[in-house]
Amino acid sequence: MSEPSDAGGIQDESRPHASAEGELKVRAGGRWLRLLPWLISALCFAFLFTRIDGAARAADSRALPYLLGVFARVDWGRWLALMAPYSLFYFLVESTVIWRVINWFHSAVRFRDILPVRASTYILSIVNEQVGKGAMALYLHRREGVPGWQVASSMLFLMLCEFFYLLSWALIGYALAADSVPPEFRLLPWIAVVALPALVFFGYAVRGERFASIQILHSFRLAKARHYAAVILLRSPAIIAAAFVYAWAADLFGLPSGPGEMLAVLPLIFFGAATPGPLRSVAILMWAVFVFPDRPAEATAFGLVMHNFFIFFNATIGLVFLRRVSRELID
Repeated sequence: MSEPSDAGGIQDESRPHASAEGELKVRAGGRWLRLLPWLISALCFAFLFTRIDGAARAADSRALPYLLGVFARVDWGRWLALMAPYSLFYFLVESTVIWRVINWFHSAVRFRDILPVRASTYILSIVNEQVGKGAMALYLHRREGVPGWQVASSMLFLMLCEFFYLLSWALIGYALAADSVPPEFRLLPWIAVVALPALVFFGYAVRGERFASIQILHSFRLAKARHYAAVILLRSPAIIAAAFVYAWAADLFGLPSGPGEMLAVLPLIFFGAATPGPLRSVAILMWAVFVFPDRPAEATAFGLVMHNFFIFFNATIGLVFLRRVSRELID
């Protein structure tokens, strides 16, 4: 028999059971979300294997020996001489952008104090680039005393600027190499036609009184057109350098390509690289499907080493600063 509740009603004995059942569903949903990047990666690599296996059979070989033969033909000394300086250069460019944004919207921070935290968060970026940005927001909140939601707002501002930075350079690259890029890239101008007015509308809307108390929009309320433009310009040397580095590196893998073509495809490839999942599988798939569809083994090897060397090399830079960052967080 049910006991009376404090309000004079009857307690529902089924509520604990319903609550436990709901908690189990939430946990199951969380497990699926954690497994999803791995499932996407497994599908990407399974598809790549079928493409490589087809090319290997055409050459009277098998998939694994055929792929290993691609790696064996690469001049790794020249490749490393390209990638190591580029990775360092990218690290300095990105740190400069973060340093300017923090000084614009929060407090005066020295450039040399930004370097350790950005380098250290590259370790977390092995899993997901956005997790790295979250860790950076936490560090700056604890070290500089800036409200956490406001720092998180700046990280979101950087993400939005990154989208328009990649879109801008994709349009420039498409204009330079329209005849040599996949036909799907013709959608780029239409994406810009929709995205730019949406950005202008959003910029005006967040300044309204309705959003004045929302801390996560703090940086967007302070940002003016010149701030968006400055972030795009400050980031631009990285994509220009990448167009040349990736074109030269692709040639080492037997994938002839010019900087103009790379300038068009790299922004979309970088979007794919930001997709959560091990080994940047979506970006690797895009190389083999959209950019070099006739050379799946070479494209897979190229994408695999380019993206993962970049992430792990930068994570190695992070290890140099990790002790200092950990000490400052504890203090």
